[in-house]
Amino acid sequence: MWTKSDLQKLVQEKLGDYLFCVVSNRQPYIHVFKKGRIECQRGVGGVISALDPIMQTCQGTWVAYGNGQADRHVTDNQGKLMVPEGSPRYTLKRVWLTKEEELGYYYGYSNEVLWPISHTAFRRPIFRREDWEHYKKVNEKFARAVMEEVGNKKAFVWIQDYHLCLLAKFLKQMAPAQIITAHFWHIPWPSYETFRICPQRRELLEGLLANDLLGFHIRYHCNNFFDVIDREIESKIDRERYSVFKGTHETLIRPYPISVDFEGINQIAESEDVRRHQETLIQEFELSNLKVIVGLDRIDYTKGIPEKLRAVDRLLKNHPELKEKIVLLQIGVVTRLHLHEYKDLNDEINSLVEEINWKHSTDGWKPIVFVRRHFSLPEVLALYRIGDVGIVSSLHDGMNLVAKEYVSSRSDNGGMLVLSQFTGASRELTDAVLINPYDRNQFSDGIYTALTLAEEDRQGRMMRMREIIQHNNIFRWAGKIISDLLKFKFKDDEIKYKMSDPAESFRLSYPADHSKNQRAKDS
Repeated sequence: MWTKSDLQKLVQEKLGDYLFCVVSNRQPYIHVFKKGRIECQRGVGGVISALDPIMQTCQGTWVAYGNGQADRHVTDNQGKLMVPEGSPRYTLKRVWLTKEEELGYYYGYSNEVLWPISHTAFRRPIFRREDWEHYKKVNEKFARAVMEEVGNKKAFVWIQDYHLCLLAKFLKQMAPAQIITAHFWHIPWPSYETFRICPQRRELLEGLLANDLLGFHIRYHCNNFFDVIDREIESKIDRERYSVFKGTHETLIRPYPISVDFEGINQIAESEDVRRHQETLIQEFELSNLKVIVGLDRIDYTKGIPEKLRAVDRLLKNHPELKEKIVLLQIGVVTRLHLHEYKDLNDEINSLVEEINWKHSTDGWKPIVFVRRHFSLPEVLALYRIGDVGIVSSLHDGMNLVAKEYVSSRSDNGGMLVLSQFTGASRELTDAVLINPYDRNQFSDGIYTALTLAEEDRQGRMMRMREIIQHNNIFRWAGKIISDLLKFKFKDDEIKYKMSDPAESFRLSYPADHSKNQRAKDS
């Protein structure tokens, strides 16, 4: 089993002479003004949950977009500071964008083109030439920011997600002999029939193929990528090596199922601080003597929040005996409200919460409590600990780390996870109550099953899921990617890649007890 010390040892022994740089749009820590003071908040989302513990171990440099109100007030003249606050472990370098760049690159091309194309959630992408121009310009700006850190050194650059498809190509043009790049794609990779509608598809693919290593969560997404390359790019696909040759450059394609810091979450979840937060939350939301169903999602149309609310409505209709005995405590993290689809979703959620509460509420009780505010990590873990049921109802998700965080926090083997079958996590956490969020009756039946499972069955399921996450933790994920990166040599050392055993690569991508049938399905 990989541990934090194993990763630390790997980095110290093998990366000591090189710069290790992570690049993402979203930053791990954000500074805001609160009551006249500057407050540091941990960023939200799976990228942050996964990579912050890795960077605290590796102690490299993280380059990200500085979008906090008070971000400029705490950085030096190069946009840098040490994080996390109070116990600094690595450097955060912030990239500054203009309003026009943010609108075109982030809200426009990233989230009105690449996000809907990658998620089968039936939203039509919007193509604007000016958004594409901003996307290219910002990717180049990120490349220059990375090069400011690289200087004359050699560097391993680990690029994150769909915002930075062109970054590797810019970096290789700027410093072809100094940089080895890996790109991890955190969301699903679409089928060819979906991706082919993108006018800039070839430029995006050429940008991704500038990487030395390209990772996805599951083999199914790798296969989708090969299918797209096969039809769009003049290249050679080597399915034995699981790689693509474009000209003389080879890009390795690998599945790396992302995870969480199981031991770290487990330790914090058992702390006195989390216990105090549990008591506070129970009192604040009047949860005593109720079975608590917990949801924690960004307010995004891929997360299935309306479907979750309607499933609770159907549950109470089919099982009126549950009235005054259960409550859904749903935390919604507000995001992308500049886009009309997100405003419409927010309005739909407000309307549903009001309608369902009006229909089912009694004196002193309502079935849904919807909260929009920032929660610290200890508060989030306290939410998980008080949840008799945790629901992840994504309509389409690359992995979903909320599911893994919920399970990791339950050192008491309490609770039960209701999990959408359309998440990457469902391939590992097969002991969860798996549901189709589009099927309202089946979804509500799944919640009822989770609420009424026999204690022995429930505990057994949670124990097995916890064992899987403990083994396939975030340090194993990072260690595998970094180990594969280290097999590359810099150009002035004659770039070569020592091929790892494909069977071993496949084994490392799945839990030890993954079923043969599921493996066949993923292949």
